[in-house]
Amino acid sequence: MVPEIAARAHLQTLVPVIERAMENAGTRWEQVDGVAVTRGPGLVGCLLVGVNLGQAIAWARKLPVIGVSHLAAHVFAGLLEEPDLHPPVLGLVVSGGHSDLVRWQQDGGIAVIGRTLDDAAGEAFDKGARVLGLPFPGGPAIDALAATGDPRAVRFPRPRAPGLDFSFSGVKTALLYEVRKRRSISDQARADLAASYQEAIVDALLQRVEAAQAADPAPTIVLGGGVARNRRLREAAGARLGKAARLVIPAPELCTDNAAMIGAAALIEWDRRGPDPAPFDADPSLGFA
Repeated sequence: MVPEIAARAHLQTLVPVIERAMENAGTRWEQVDGVAVTRGPGLVGCLLVGVNLGQAIAWARKLPVIGVSHLAAHVFAGLLEEPDLHPPVLGLVVSGGHSDLVRWQQDGGIAVIGRTLDDAAGEAFDKGARVLGLPFPGGPAIDALAATGDPRAVRFPRPRAPGLDFSFSGVKTALLYEVRKRRSISDQARADLAASYQEAIVDALLQRVEAAQAADPAPTIVLGGGVARNRRLREAAGARLGKAARLVIPAPELCTDNAAMIGAAALIEWDRRGPDPAPFDADPSLGFA
């Protein structure tokens, strides 16, 4: 991804996308009460396009505006499936750039209790797919191929990070060595490697969720982020976590970055702290706050 090209694409497409969304929703500007915009984290050029356009719309329409974290929005995306969702909630946010274990607390804030020490889960899927000769994005490619493989074919190591943190560099390296030591890989062997590799990542993620739940039980567990689209993760989470708490996993289309979850986050943040005083800037390093 080239940041400058991505930012220019945002400039070209953002207004038409907003217009189409308004048209599809049958909504007029007179019905809009406020503007929500992603403030971070992410590529600063893309964020600046959105933040400035959001504030421009708010200024032109004399509307309040609020900037939110798209990481927090992955937790609040659960509200789109379960409107009565409320804290305390244990959340797992897994994507190409993030693997975070969090708690949505009674005061409305989100505290990070575990995070990746190296690669994020989505990044590990992408890099693993490259090793296996699969196309980008790697997560969906491994997910699809793993469906025809045996997850018990290879016992890849589970990461041993301290506390509730994650680490995926070791399992990625183990896959690389496993592929290198083989003279050739059949289609079935490739599927078995994909399934075994996926199983190791999914198991590592859920081990940490189980540990956090055992230490401080929450009535609800939410999964979010692009990796939460993974079929094996969704299936294993249901089997391993569903008995200990109410498990909420948004529909696959609500797990990747989307405007609906930003709206859900804005409603929560609006009640907690109100609109933001304009102007405000993008924050490419923004956390869950």
